[in-house]
Amino acid sequence: MTDRELAVSAWESLFRAQVGVLRILGAEFPTKEMSLNEYDVLFNLSLQPDRRARLRDINQLVLLSQPSVSRLIDRLVARGLVSKHPDPADKRGTIVAITDAGFASYRDAARHHMATITELMGSALSDDELTQLKRLTSKLRSPDGE
Repeated sequence: MTDRELAVSAWESLFRAQVGVLRILGAEFPTKEMSLNEYDVLFNLSLQPDRRARLRDINQLVLLSQPSVSRLIDRLVARGLVSKHPDPADKRGTIVAITDAGFASYRDAARHHMATITELMGSALSDDELTQLKRLTSKLRSPDGE
């Protein structure tokens, strides 16, 4: 069993690193037309089959509260970046789909965003350290620790 103080200290370090990186990425986000949270929704939609997902599934993919995601989706709909439709399998549900304009906007932002991430992470960590970080954080996210 891991020492409690070490586990808490490691958690705090990981949490503070994440907050620090997100603050830098948010401040330097590459586009004035799209926030980092809007990008996150478009990114997650771009990974889904047919670039669409149920609204409740989007809530599980992003790090925002359900009311915040609903308002954000409504703003993206108003700007033509996503569309909303009733779920044909469950009329109570809503399907959100990225539009062609939304995907193009996402891809443009993604190119710049990836360059910023590469510079930020690559200037602080070596390739071996990045590989180790990826392995460790994947292990933390996995239910069985593998």
